Amino acid sequence: MTERTWTARLGELGITLPPVAKPVAAYVPAMRSGDTVYTSGQLPMVDGALAYTGKVGADVSPEDAKAAARVAALNALAAVDALVGIDNVVSIVKVVGFVASADGFTGQPTVINGASELLGEIFGDIGAHARSAVGVAELPLGAPVEIELIVEVN
Repeated sequence: MTERTWTARLGELGITLPPVAKPVAAYVPAMRSGDTVYTSGQLPMVDGALAYTGKVGADVSPEDAKAAARVAALNALAAVDALVGIDNVVSIVKVVGFVASADGFTGQPTVINGASELLGEIFGDIGAHARSAVGVAELPLGAPVEIELIVEVN
């Protein structure tokens, strides 16, 4: 970004990054190696509690799961911001999304679009990324989604 910062862009969109979610086990929210930041899997936590729980396609609608993926992506961006500052983001390299899926649910890509579309809104072309959308049996604390980011930074 040349004329404005990512912080300014968040303000334009009316988005405030949340406080970094406290880890639920023995890990750190994000780690830098060279010019790359890797986030730990982030859940859809709001004010220290899960915003959504359950399996997608049973307890959680695909639409609510997509919203949960957006929340989890915001938590991942908060971890990046706390580690290196959001204004140092050069590109979003990859998103890995896990979806706790009911039997027969195959809409994982649409759910993870909640994270991908948010990154596009914020970062434009540099928000385009490689991605995995994986259906799983269970996620920590009964979360419906978990999001990891790999981000190139200055």
